[in-house]
Amino acid sequence: MNIEIKKSKNPIKYEEAIEYMEKRLLDLSKDNSRDLIWILEHEELYTGGTSYKDEEILDKSIKIIKTNRGGKITYHGPGQLICYFVIDLKKRKKDIRKFVSLIEKTIMDTLKFYNIETFADKDNIGIWYKDNSNIKKIAAIGIRVSKWIAYHGFSININNDLDKYKSIIPCGIKDKGITSL
Repeated sequence: MNIEIKKSKNPIKYEEAIEYMEKRLLDLSKDNSRDLIWILEHEELYTGGTSYKDEEILDKSIKIIKTNRGGKITYHGPGQLICYFVIDLKKRKKDIRKFVSLIEKTIMDTLKFYNIETFADKDNIGIWYKDNSNIKKIAAIGIRVSKWIAYHGFSININNDLDKYKSIIPCGIKDKGITSL
């Protein structure tokens, strides 16, 4: 399978990234394009997936960009690695749960390479790190599937401003924290 790997050196505006992925989705559905993995960074913004609720916005002065990916509210900004993809699941097994598990495993294996032990949680999607007795999210996952083509992606907190998460209930989860590498 032929996958294009794209890496952007400068921050990409969220709206431009979504527009690019949706065009790629259409082209891929017509068999006019290759699968895509795109590594990038965004400038500061908050996005709300299809299942977020207004009460998860703690600071009502922030702007939330509504998006069609799954999940709730998250923050993106400098120091956070974003990995977007447009992957045709028809060319693989049509198994969304298995695809999400593969994403989780990829993130965990990558962090393990850096001696960071993490885990997935079937009740709270994403990748988690146990810091003493506290459990904190280090990577978020939000995807959408259209006609068996998966797109959007995941983010890993590398060296981003964790105070930005104080304006929201990240991913709708109140009883766990957020961390970075």
